[in-house]
Amino acid sequence: MIIFGLILLIIGFVAKIAILWTIGMILLIIGLVLWVLGAMGHAIGGRKHYF
Repeated sequence: MIIFGLILLIIGFVAKIAILWTIGMILLIIGLVLWVLGAMGHAIGGRKHYF
């Protein structure tokens, strides 16, 4: 999710498409939050680790 968010950010920035930039930012933030929660040992969606 983090990589997909970064790809959308780059495409949105290069092509100057605001919706891709916004979606990419949201996905990046969600991916980072899930990564941090998984690294701290919290179960996310019934899983111990988020991949």
